[in-house]
Amino acid sequence: MRIAVTRPAEDAGPLKARLEAMGHCVIVTPLLTIRLRENIAIPKLPWQAIAVTSANGIRAVSANAGLKTIRTLTVGPQSLKAALASGFRAEAHGGDVDGLAAFIRGNLDPARGPVLYISGAETAGDLEAQLKASGFGCYRAVLYDAIPAAMLGEAGEALRNGTLDAVMLYSPRSARIWRTLVEAAELEDEAAAALHLCLSRNVAAVLPEAWKTAAAASPDEAAMLALLEQSRRTR
Repeated sequence: MRIAVTRPAEDAGPLKARLEAMGHCVIVTPLLTIRLRENIAIPKLPWQAIAVTSANGIRAVSANAGLKTIRTLTVGPQSLKAALASGFRAEAHGGDVDGLAAFIRGNLDPARGPVLYISGAETAGDLEAQLKASGFGCYRAVLYDAIPAAMLGEAGEALRNGTLDAVMLYSPRSARIWRTLVEAAELEDEAAAALHLCLSRNVAAVLPEAWKTAAAASPDEAAMLALLEQSRRTR
């Protein structure tokens, strides 16, 4: 299958290699470019935990060696892998922002100190508000921006030629960007013929009902790859 991988360039390389090893042809089409913010000061407070919802957040904070001894809570395998590789004392819980918030509410004590929440400027959910509503002190440090792509590039050409079999979408925001770019290029009919493999139902819900979509059983890359193999068998 010819597949468009829409993850940021920092994350697309390993996934591209895995897909090619599975026999697929991959078009890397980053819908977001990660731009780290400079000179962001993080308060020195008695943090009981760090919450990070993406590998990009780990990359943004990894130079701060003083934080690496603090219990770090991530949402899934990708962010966990990045955290462990950077030397953080990390563990994964919840699968998404809501799941991580539920874990923190059920396993941490607001009286034991505030939570440091590392994030980008735009997020899929409001972890800070959820934790504060449960009595936790929470400080959100915005360390990076995710800049949307301005064009489809090679993936657009593949759509136009009818040679794109599938698109992998990992967030509601990236799905919105994909849809916007497809509509701007007037390729809605061509996109409707491709299979959109989505990390969750929330991602799939952003796309038009006429487009073919499938949502992973759980919000992680293993489930996305299983979904891809299932779709290949049923083609």
